[in-house]
Amino acid sequence: MKRPRRILVRGPNWLGDLVMATPGFRALRRLFPDAEIVLHARAAHLALLSGTPWIDQLVPVASYHRGVASMLREAFVLRARGFDLGLCLPDSTSAALLMRASGVARVVGYRRGGARWLLDHATPAPPPMTPRERHVLGVVRAAADAAAGADTIDAVDWEDTRVELFVDAESEERAARLARDAALGAEEPLALLAPGASYGPSKCWPPESFASLADALARDGVRVAVVGAPEERPRAERVTAAARSAPLDWCGRFDLRTLKAVVRRARLLVCNDAGARHVAVALGVPCIAIFGPTSIAKTALNLEHVRVFESEVGCRPCYHRHCPIDHRCMHAIAPRAVLGAARETLAAGVSVS
Repeated sequence: MKRPRRILVRGPNWLGDLVMATPGFRALRRLFPDAEIVLHARAAHLALLSGTPWIDQLVPVASYHRGVASMLREAFVLRARGFDLGLCLPDSTSAALLMRASGVARVVGYRRGGARWLLDHATPAPPPMTPRERHVLGVVRAAADAAAGADTIDAVDWEDTRVELFVDAESEERAARLARDAALGAEEPLALLAPGASYGPSKCWPPESFASLADALARDGVRVAVVGAPEERPRAERVTAAARSAPLDWCGRFDLRTLKAVVRRARLLVCNDAGARHVAVALGVPCIAIFGPTSIAKTALNLEHVRVFESEVGCRPCYHRHCPIDHRCMHAIAPRAVLGAARETLAAGVSVS
């Protein structure tokens, strides 16, 4: 196979997974420095990758959850692009099928589920608890093999699992304007609370616990803002309603491009096991992540500035989206314990470049 000239990458469907795919995007650019690389991902998440130097174009998946007719229309548009290599990162039959229908000359992905029959080059799936960054690097390595062994393969550090995001000047100005509107002083410490999780409510620490933490941090002289996606507003409103300290309500107030800039201005992010944690990690911002039904083993990389809280209850990890009993895994994590870690993190004053 000739070296690919046009590469289509079907991005992961979850926001956090998209961040964890960035080591793979970086490696892909090193392997194929002259190729046009197009990232095909959910429209709601593309702004997260704005400014990424390894991607030439961001294209929304127009047919996501819209049926076969929509998929065929999208495939017709993509077919005209003449992609000669495709990386299918989701373990999804529909994602692989769209690539096949789009005429991608060679499709690479993991050998798992129904999708494996649609792949030209399938790499063995790693063990279930392999961190996502290594999942993606495995597909990229397989893509190099599928392209007759890229002659730049030795230029890639396959152990480099750093996640990275980039903030543009326009977004920095939007974040600065938010700070001015909130009368947030330049030297005033800012802590962000992200109480939502698109996965489901079982991943969410109780709003009352977030509110208790917000009040305690406010008493310490820390400004607190609640952030999240527009669909997470009901949970964010429960936090702000339960708090006595009137934290800033920024949930759903800006897009992902601005969120990156807001996170980079913060001294601390406290969140559930959700996408916000990975955004903070990619921007070098200290984070406290609260785990309930899920396990840190699946995302156990890039934890240098992450404090993880988990409870010792016999039913976790269960990976249920909705807790079928009493949500004991989250109720067992006391706000005072998280507050202690938050104070230590703020006192340490990790600098962000």
